[in-house]
Amino acid sequence: MKGTRALDVPFGYAVGVTGSGEMQAQSFLNIFIALALAVVFVYIVLAAQFESFVLPFSIMLALPMSLIGAVFALLVFGSSLSTISLIGIIMLMGLVTKNGILLVDYANVLRDRGMDRTRALVSAGATRLRPILMTTFAMIFGMMPVAFAVSEGSEFRSPMGQAVIGGLITSTLLTLFLVPVVYSLIDDFSLRKILISLKGLRARRHLGDITPPATSATSTDPRTIR
Repeated sequence: MKGTRALDVPFGYAVGVTGSGEMQAQSFLNIFIALALAVVFVYIVLAAQFESFVLPFSIMLALPMSLIGAVFALLVFGSSLSTISLIGIIMLMGLVTKNGILLVDYANVLRDRGMDRTRALVSAGATRLRPILMTTFAMIFGMMPVAFAVSEGSEFRSPMGQAVIGGLITSTLLTLFLVPVVYSLIDDFSLRKILISLKGLRARRHLGDITPPATSATSTDPRTIR
């Protein structure tokens, strides 16, 4: 399209993308809108589940991690970024958050029982590792027939399975390390802790302004009493 702008087009004529190119551009636009809505809906559900506006961001960190694996898998299999592969990426927006949900939810349960944050995250990672791997491998093996195009005509939808498998692998590996780190950072800078710190600072200043009253020493020696 950039090269067509330099053409000397007669009056009454125009150069533009039509046919299959126009349909593809419209399809990509609709896919990206659906992708944005998927991210918004995931955030709404997580915010309602954890009753926090900030904590879902530690779980949603898995979303960009899945994009890395999806693009890498498409490159390995030699597939292109098509409408079908973008549908697989939209599927990933809902699939990859389950690892962070399992990890963060159990860490919150342990902290409610009185365990400190670091020990809770370490214990949650060790306890939830098995269900995370089980669910991830179940989804990967379930998408393999689609990804490897084992049936006739399945080459059309194979990029969807390839994107899902690649995204699940990278998001699972990176989530186990990055989610606890981001969880700790968000917890350090949470609004509740900031308000508690400010209240404590005000209380210390208030106590510092109050000076203790002077006490006069009175003699209790019975020899001074006549």
